[in-house]
This record gives sequence, C-alpha cells and structure tokens, in this order.
Amino acid sequence: MIKNKQYNHIKSGHRIFFILILCLFGFCLVQATQAPRKKSKKRPEGERVYLLHADELRYDMFGKNPDAQIVKGKVAFMHQGSKLTCDSAYFYQATNSVKAFGHVHYRQGDTLSLTCEKADYDGLMQMMHARKNVVLHHRRQTLKTDSLDFDRLYNMANFFDGGTLIDGKDRLVSDWGEYHTETREAKFVFNVKLRSGKDVVTTDTLYYDVPTSTAHMVGPSKIVSGNGGVVHTHDGYYNTRTDQAKLFGRSTLVDKDKSITGDSLYYKKNGESTGYGNVVYIDQKNKNSLTCNYLRYNEKTGKGFATRNPVAIDYSQKDTLWMHSDTMRIYTFNINTDSVYRKVHAYPHVRAFRRDIQAVCDSLVFNSKDSCMTMYKDPITWNVNRQLLGEEIRAYMADSTIRFAHVIGQALSVEQMPDSVHFNQITSSEMKSYFEKGEMKMTEAIGNVQTVYYMTNDKDSSLVGLNYLETDTMRMYMGTARKLDKIWTNKFTSTMYPMTQIPPSKYKLPNFAWFEDIRPKDKNDIFVWRGKAKGTELKNIKRHEAPLQTIQQNPAEAIQKNVADNAKTDVIGTTQKVKTKDSNKKQMVASKKKPVVKRK
Repeated sequence: MIKNKQYNHIKSGHRIFFILILCLFGFCLVQATQAPRKKSKKRPEGERVYLLHADELRYDMFGKNPDAQIVKGKVAFMHQGSKLTCDSAYFYQATNSVKAFGHVHYRQGDTLSLTCEKADYDGLMQMMHARKNVVLHHRRQTLKTDSLDFDRLYNMANFFDGGTLIDGKDRLVSDWGEYHTETREAKFVFNVKLRSGKDVVTTDTLYYDVPTSTAHMVGPSKIVSGNGGVVHTHDGYYNTRTDQAKLFGRSTLVDKDKSITGDSLYYKKNGESTGYGNVVYIDQKNKNSLTCNYLRYNEKTGKGFATRNPVAIDYSQKDTLWMHSDTMRIYTFNINTDSVYRKVHAYPHVRAFRRDIQAVCDSLVFNSKDSCMTMYKDPITWNVNRQLLGEEIRAYMADSTIRFAHVIGQALSVEQMPDSVHFNQITSSEMKSYFEKGEMKMTEAIGNVQTVYYMTNDKDSSLVGLNYLETDTMRMYMGTARKLDKIWTNKFTSTMYPMTQIPPSKYKLPNFAWFEDIRPKDKNDIFVWRGKAKGTELKNIKRHEAPLQTIQQNPAEAIQKNVADNAKTDVIGTTQKVKTKDSNKKQMVASKKKPVVKRK
C-alpha cells in the first residue's frame, strides 16, 4: 500500500509538471500568434461610463433587460471627456455600455457633436452606433444619414444607408461613405453626386479633402458646369474652391459644339485649358479639328497655342484638308460681340494636303474677318497639274472654298503638259485669279508679263508650236473643263515657233522652276519637311525705306538754334543780293562803253 501511495504521488507530480509545461507552451504560442499585431492600434480598456444625471432610475429583474439600469428624464452620461444626453437609456454598468433613446446628443470636445433618435454606445470599444435622423457636426462640416457608426479610437464615421456631407457650398451625396474627423478626409462610394454652386459631379467613387475642397474622382465620372460645359474622365481632381480641374486617363472637355480630349487635361477658373498627350480639339459647328501633343486655350480670351506635331483638319468640304506646322496660334478679337473675328498663325514649315490642292510655305496667317489666308516666304501651291508661287500668296475663301487668289512679287504660274516634258508658263510682278465654285474663271497677270504657251492640235492634242509673248498686262479666261477660252493683252510682242524650230533658250522662262519633289503626296507626307534646294529660292528684293526722322531732345535749344540759323541765312542772303546787284551794275557800265576798234 505504501508503495502504491508513493507511486500515485509521483505519478500525480509528473502530471502536474506536464500540465505546467503545456500551459507554458500554450502561453508562448499565444504570444507568438499575437506578436504581429503589435503594429495595429490597440484598443484601451477605457474609463468607466458614468451616469451624471437622471430624473428616474430603476431595475427590472424580470423584464427584457435584467442587467440594465433603466434611466429616464434628462439623462446624461460622461466618458473620457465626451458627454451623452438623451430622454431615456439602458445603462449596462457591467459591460460599460449604454443604449440611448430620444433626442440623443453626443458631444466630443468643441468641434464634434452628433444627434440622432437612438444610439448604442460601447465604452470598452469606444464605438457608437447611431440610427435614425443622424446629424454629425464637425467644425464647419455637416454629415446627415440614417445609419452611422462612429469609432472614437480611429476618429472615423461610417454611413451605409445613404448620406449627405455639407461643406460650405459643396454638397456630397452617396449610398455609402466614411469621414475621418482627424484628417478631415472623406470617401464616398456608389451613386456619388457632388454639387458645388452650379457645378455637378457624378461618379462611382470619390475622395474628398475638406481642408483644400478637392474632390478626387475614380472610375467613369462626369462634371457638368454651370455654363454648360461637360467633362468626362476616369481619374480626375476637381477643386471646388478655385474651380480648377486636373484630369487624367484620357479625359474629354466639351463646351457646346467644341471639345478637347487628351491624356491629361488641366482647367483653370480663368477659362484656360491645357492638354498633354494625343490632344484632339474638335469644332463640330465649323467642321474642323486640331490634333497635337500640347494645347493651351483660354475660352475667355480666345487665345490658343498648339505645338508638338500639331495638325489642323478641315472637313467642311467633300474632301478633307490636312495642314501641319511646328507651331500654331489662335487670337480672338472683339470676343463675345457681334464683330468677333479670329486670326490663326502657323509657323514654320507649313505643309498642307487635299486631293485637289496642296501647299507649302514657311508661315501662314488666316484672318476670319475677311476670310483671307496669307502665305509667306517661298509659298507654293499645286492644283492638279498647275503650280503657283511668289513672294506672298493671298487666298480669299468663302465657306472654305477659294474665291480669289492674289500672288504678290515674282509671280510664276506653271502648267505641266500631258507629256510631262513641256510646261506652259506665265511670270509677272503680280497675279490675280478669280474662282467660281472652286474653279478658276479668269487670271490677270500685271507687270513685266512673260509667257510660254504651247499650241495643241484639237483633234489629237499634239503639240503644234510654242508662242513666246511679252506684255505689261494680260487676262486669260477659262472655259469648261479648265480649258483656255480667250486671252486679252495690252500692247505686246510675240513670236511663234514650230516645234522643230524652237530655240533651246525659249523652252523655259529664266525664272522657271518645277518643285514636284517638294509637293505633299498624301496626308501623311505633311509631316516631312522638304524645302527648296539651294539656289532655287526667290530673290530678296529690297524695298525702299523711308528716311528716319530725328527729334531734338531739348525743344528750347532747338528753337534758339533755329532762330540763329534763320538769322544767319537772312544775312547771307542779303549779302548775296548786294553782290548780285553790284555785279549787274558793273556789267551795265561795261556794256555802255564803246568797243575798241583796231585800225590797220
């Protein structure tokens, strides 16, 4: 028996030791599993929730809430500096929690207050669940909803049954959202709508920064401004205070008949819009567009700037016109008036292509006031088999169709014959062409006119001879199918050469040039600049300059000097007159003397 007792004693000791080891191991395991949570914010136990006042307090041991203190009448609680008042409440002292009913008012510090119809407050978790007609006031912001959870530990308010945030003139509405009272940042999800004055923003997800009044839209979003402008974006920032927007993710800005699309768009309150990356500007009313990689336009001033491979496109006619240059500018005059007009500048390396017409020049200006397009510095235009060049070319348009063209200085018109070897040529000081429905009807060459014209056989269109003509003025009238109908000239000299007897010097005029290698071949060829070969540029003709006039710095000194110069001139003039009178008298005396006659 003694041995059995000793054995049982030893055995029980081992059991106790084994149990201690297991407990120690379990404790270590729990500590290991909880180690990664050290970084998370640990909820403190918190102080007790204190009942400050109640008109009535009772227990109901046999009711639905046997563990609660039932308080009524001007109920007030205090917890960690915050105060909760209501009409009635269940106070669970064991769990440090409260269920409040009727005119619930929660206040935390001087900046935050919450009102609702009923609420559950957990003092241990520092969490409040507010329900029905919830209004959260924080500084100058107001959040209204029917269901809100307020976490005191993380200073976060969550609503999930529809809510409205009011921040000055801004009003945010969504199905679900959260508001951080410490950082004053808000997140709204599902059916989000932001009203700021007359502007309305609709999106699926919106982040709102209260201190800066900046809204960050994520997903398909739309901004409708009070002036009728509409913005479409998938990733944009909108400042309601400054009315500035930063749009990313291929956004579009629409203003009536005009729109701007780009990888990145920036909009300011002063009406200035800036686009970066694959920018597309479309004017549906005038049927034209502009593409580039950088565009700046101010809708209030009407000034625009485009660079980085800009291309202007006009599709108002049956055929589309494509024009490219290094830089394009637009200026608007008398904006918002009946006399508004615009000027478009394109420079340098301008190249344009349309199936019926092509052009190159160094710079170009279009004035909508008189619908005049002026090309500067070695401009060249082509139409089918015709080439026209000069120092300056002005084209007057009517509904994007040419009606009048004026070539100023060193005008040269060249027409390639069907055999591609011979050319009809006209050169003059200036040249005027008149059009009807886009077809040339009459051309007038003025000043030092020289022509080389090949006569053709009407039956087989073969070349018969060459007519060389010189005059000061010539008019050519065109018939149907762009054929020459008649020619009028002033006094002229001409010579007709049969094809077999044409002198080599008469085939081409001295300033003849055919720039087929420079001519744009298609809409893609406008991006490749090809200038004139060295030696083929137009000669620089110096214009007479007016003499410069100088102004005296000191008017008083200038007047005194002028008076002295006049007096001196008068004296000199008088002296000259006296001398002239004396000399005349001497001449008269000498003439009265008798001539001396020599006698033999």
